[in-house]
Amino acid sequence: MATTSVLTSAQLDVSRLPADKYRGAVVEDLQLPPAFSLPSDEAISRAIEMAYERDFSHIPVLDRNRKLLGYIDVASLKAKWEAGQADPSDKVEKYMQKFKRTAATPYTIITPSTPLAELEDFLSRNIFAIVTDWDRKFVLGVVTSQDLENFVSRRGF
Repeated sequence: MATTSVLTSAQLDVSRLPADKYRGAVVEDLQLPPAFSLPSDEAISRAIEMAYERDFSHIPVLDRNRKLLGYIDVASLKAKWEAGQADPSDKVEKYMQKFKRTAATPYTIITPSTPLAELEDFLSRNIFAIVTDWDRKFVLGVVTSQDLENFVSRRGF
């Protein structure tokens, strides 16, 4: 005689499953604002001004060939400026956090087609993610955990 088991809703909480939480949504579904990045030789005064105009807390920094070098933490930079530890004409490269690309810490590619469940996992270990095209030639956006939370609340998941 075959037995069947029935799982109650308490035993199978689908809201805890990442795929169901986002219902297959991908980064593109977040509808992020257009990317904003800075050249490494931009003055920090301009960087802070532009960050506040766009309400960005982290700004990707690019070299002359548009290669991603690192990022500026706007709040940290502003605090240094206000404390007199940074001159408004200093270049952002002096204050940027460089990305550490080594065999031990591989670069994780986040694209518009990355599932939100994967993005959530990445953001559990990082403050933000930079969205690029698959070849990492173009910065398309910056996404934070707050963006994910806003998405979930808008969708009523």
